[in-house]
Amino acid sequence: MATRSNGNGAGRSNGRRRDSASGALAVNLALQGGGSHGAFTWGVLDALLEDGRLAFEGLSGASAGAMNAVVLAEGWRLALERGTDPRTSARELLARFWNAVAERPAGFGLASPVPWFAPPYGAQHAALVFDLVTRVFSPYQLNPFNVNPLREVLRPLVDFEALRAGSPFQLFVTATNVRTGRPRVFREHELRLDMLLASAALPFAFHAVEVDEEYYWDGGYVGNPSLYPLFYATKTRDLLLVQINPLVREDLPDTAQEIIERVNEISFNTALLHELRAIAFVERLLGEQKLDPRKYRRINMHMIEAEEQLQKYGASSKTYTSRVFLKELFELGRATASDWLDRNLAYVGHASSTRIAERFL
Repeated sequence: MATRSNGNGAGRSNGRRRDSASGALAVNLALQGGGSHGAFTWGVLDALLEDGRLAFEGLSGASAGAMNAVVLAEGWRLALERGTDPRTSARELLARFWNAVAERPAGFGLASPVPWFAPPYGAQHAALVFDLVTRVFSPYQLNPFNVNPLREVLRPLVDFEALRAGSPFQLFVTATNVRTGRPRVFREHELRLDMLLASAALPFAFHAVEVDEEYYWDGGYVGNPSLYPLFYATKTRDLLLVQINPLVREDLPDTAQEIIERVNEISFNTALLHELRAIAFVERLLGEQKLDPRKYRRINMHMIEAEEQLQKYGASSKTYTSRVFLKELFELGRATASDWLDRNLAYVGHASSTRIAERFL
């Protein structure tokens, strides 16, 4: 895979990048959003952190993916401040975040004034009712006081002031500008709680979040997650995407709920597919020697996904916060990541383990 070089010469190196302290292989992480399905990513990150053979330079995410990235970074920062093991600290803080989510019965991100709209695990009809109601009544009517449970989950866990001053990773949090429809990528040196909440503000469930006199919705519409910042701002050539939204469904959706869910999945995958296809296009031009390799660099693309297993849950389950359900996704993520490490770690620093042109074009 390939993209424009960031100008620091990293793109012209064929060696494996390693963390200078631990010797772990460096990758950039791209974390998809998807409500409570982000617990799958929690499991993936837990396994990668426990394994210890990968180091991270940049973390890009939208919605739940952004929250996983920021909580991981904060856990790591706290350990460096206290002189403890950063990987253990990051794992512990991620577990605290998802356990706090499980204690919110209204569903992932849904405001507490309307908990009876939040569908319990397995209640497809309730999910349809919720979707229909939110097509008629806006969150400004259903939640006039703009209550956001995620604010109270994140506030005690992340010291944004300290993270801005000393993030251990480059962070890229994507939100959608309501006025322009363009992506806004918030960086670690400017990151505030409202920016993270903006990245997860689904327009039918939340008020748009104001940041610097602009209003923002969920970043998944324009970058789920955004890949391009990783190419321009980091030196690492290896990009590891944690995918939680199914790209392919073999069965034709023929009920109202299935159609709604599939449309949502397609919407939240479109921007990612465009970026992946652009990477493949540049890769082909480099192979044909039609681009200057001094200006463009090859990207080693990797992907951790459990598309077949995640398909069975359906998009409506992205609001379920049952502790049992989140733990099930967590364990699936751990197992999937462990399997990926066994099969694909040798590719890191050398070649892509995912062939974008074959899979997505």
